[in-house]
Amino acid sequence: MTTSTQSPQQDVLAQSNPQTLLRIRHTCAHVLAMAVQTLFPETKVTIGPWTETGFYYDFDRPTPFIPEDLKKIQKEMRRIIRANLPVIQEVVGREEIRTEIEALQEPYKLEILNGIPEDALITRYFLGSPDTGNTTHPEVEPSLIDPVPVPPSRVWWDLCAGPHLNSTREIHPKAFALESVAGAYWRGDETKPQLQRIYGTAWETPEQLKAYLKLKEEAKRRDHRKIGKDLELFSIQDDAGGGLVFWHPKGARMRLAIEDYWRGAHLESGYDLLYTPHVANVELWKTSGHVDFYRESMFEPIEVEAQEYQLKPMNCPFHVLTYQNKLHSYRELPLRWAELGTVYRYERSGALHGLMRVRGFTQDDAHVFCLPDQVAQEILAVLDLTEQILSDFGFSEYEVNLSTRPSKSVGTDEIWSLATNALVEALDAKGWGYVTDEGGGAFYGPKIDIKIKDAIGRLWQCSTIQVDFNLPERFDMNYVAADGARKRPIMIHRAIFGSLERFFGILVENYAGNFPLWLAPIQLRLLPVSDDLRPYAEETAQKLKAQGFRVEVDASGDRLGKLIRTAELEKIPVAAIIGKREVESQTLSIRTRQSGDLGALTISEVIEKLQVAIDHKTTL
Repeated sequence: MTTSTQSPQQDVLAQSNPQTLLRIRHTCAHVLAMAVQTLFPETKVTIGPWTETGFYYDFDRPTPFIPEDLKKIQKEMRRIIRANLPVIQEVVGREEIRTEIEALQEPYKLEILNGIPEDALITRYFLGSPDTGNTTHPEVEPSLIDPVPVPPSRVWWDLCAGPHLNSTREIHPKAFALESVAGAYWRGDETKPQLQRIYGTAWETPEQLKAYLKLKEEAKRRDHRKIGKDLELFSIQDDAGGGLVFWHPKGARMRLAIEDYWRGAHLESGYDLLYTPHVANVELWKTSGHVDFYRESMFEPIEVEAQEYQLKPMNCPFHVLTYQNKLHSYRELPLRWAELGTVYRYERSGALHGLMRVRGFTQDDAHVFCLPDQVAQEILAVLDLTEQILSDFGFSEYEVNLSTRPSKSVGTDEIWSLATNALVEALDAKGWGYVTDEGGGAFYGPKIDIKIKDAIGRLWQCSTIQVDFNLPERFDMNYVAADGARKRPIMIHRAIFGSLERFFGILVENYAGNFPLWLAPIQLRLLPVSDDLRPYAEETAQKLKAQGFRVEVDASGDRLGKLIRTAELEKIPVAAIIGKREVESQTLSIRTRQSGDLGALTISEVIEKLQVAIDHKTTL
C-alpha cells in the first residue's frame, strides 16, 4: 500500500471539515425546501438529507421542475442565505405538532410523524424566528446584512433531528449549487407516489465548490456507461428486463483476460476451483437463513414439479454443500475453494446503474474452511493475494476498515475474540493502517473491507474478508479432530473484485478506457495503407494471434491519417503501419499510445516486446 497521492482538486477538498460540511449540507437542504415552497406554494415536502457530496430534497408537485425552475430556486436560496435567518430548534409535543401539520395539509410530514417511536423526542427546526417574526439573526445588526426581508408568513420549519448551522448566513452563497432533478418514489417504494428529487452540492468555500465541479466533470468524462458504449464493450438491454449485462466481443475478450488471470492467481495460491448451479431448492435458502434475512433482495421462487426453486443470491451455501459431500479430517484443512459464481439479486429499477448496480453479476467468491489456529495465517494469505491482484490491475492505495462484533450476533465471546484478533494480527503483519468500525461487523462474524482509490481519488468498496460462525452451525458442518471428536470448522468468506461487473466498471473509469496492454480488448491493430497490402497484414495478424495476442486488421480502406486517428479514438495501445517498404523488409512500423513512434521492427521483435510488456504488465 503506497503513500496516498492526490490531485490539486482533492487537496482543496481535503481542507474541508467533515462535521462543518454535514451541518452546511443539512441546512442547505432546508433552505432548498423553503425556497421551493416560497416559489411554488402548492408543493408538498417529504425528506431532505445530506449526502457524501451535498444534499437533496424530495418534493410532491403537480408539474415537473424544469431547468429554468432550478435557476429560480437557486436565486431564492441565495436570498434566504443572505437574509441571515436564525436556525432554531424546538422540542414539540406529538399532538401539538400533529395539529399544525394537518392545518398545513402536509401528508408526508404527517406520515413521518407517525413513524417516530412513541418514546422518542420530537424536534423541528425553523428557518427564521417562529415567535417574533424576526427573520434575521438577532446577533447581527440589520445594517450589516443584505436588505432582503423574508415575510414572516414564510418562516419555514420541518421535522428534523439535526444537526444544523446557527444561521443561514453561515452558508457561503457562492459555495453551493443545484445540480439536477430526478424521479424518486416515496420511501423508495414503487407502489407509492413518484416524487421529484432536486440534488445539490455544498461546500465551505467557493474554491472547494470549483474543485468539486472540476472533479465531477472529470468523472463524467470517465463514465463507464459512455466509454463502454463508445468502445463497444457491453450494453444493458432494456428488452431483457434491465439490470442484466450483455458482453460484446471486445468486452468479452477483456473479461476472459481478467478471468484467466484470476484463475491462474488462485491456482498458484493453493486454491481449487468450483462450479456450482444457478438455482437450488428454496429449502436451502431457508437453512442458510437467506429467506429470513435477505428476502427483499431475492427474486421470487419458481415452481418446478411441485417444488420451489430459487435463483441464487449467494454462492456460500453451494460451497457448504460441496464441503458436506464427505466427512473431512483435520489433516485436510485448510480447504480453499474459489468460484466465479453468477448470482441474481432483486434491485429496484431506480437503483440500477450501469455495471455498478445490476440484477445479475458474477462474484469472485472464495471460501476457506480451516481450523481455529489456522485463521490468522489464512487471513494474512488472503491479504497477500488481494494486494497482488489489486496491484496488478493498477490499484495500490486503499482505505481499510475492520468491523467488530455488533450488539446482535451469534457465536461465543471466545470465538469472536479469536476471529477479531486474527484479523488484527493479519493487518498488523501487513503493516496496513485501518479504521475500526466498532459494532459494524456482520451478525455472523467480524470482517475487513478494502476500498480502492482510483485515478481521480474516488474510493470504491471492492474486497471483503469475513469470518463466519453462522453457516457452519446452521448446516451442522464438522471435521474429525486429532482426538477423534467432531468439531466445527471456521469458515472465511472473501472476495477481491467484489463483483466482476462492478470491478470492470471501476477499471473502465480508472483508466478512462485507456487500458494497459495486457488488458486491452485489442492489443495491436494493423493498418495497411492500401488494399494490395492487406494479404501481408492478414498473414501477420495470424502469426501474432498464434502467439496469443489480441490483434485485428483495419480493412476500412481509409487514408493513413484516418486509420491512425480511428485507432487513437478507439484507444488501441499499439498500431502497426504497413506500407510497401514494410512488406519488402518484412517489418512493421510500430506506433504506441504511450511512447509514440518506435520505428520499423521485425515481427519477431514485435512479438518479443509485446510479450515482455504483457508479462510485466507494463506499457510499450
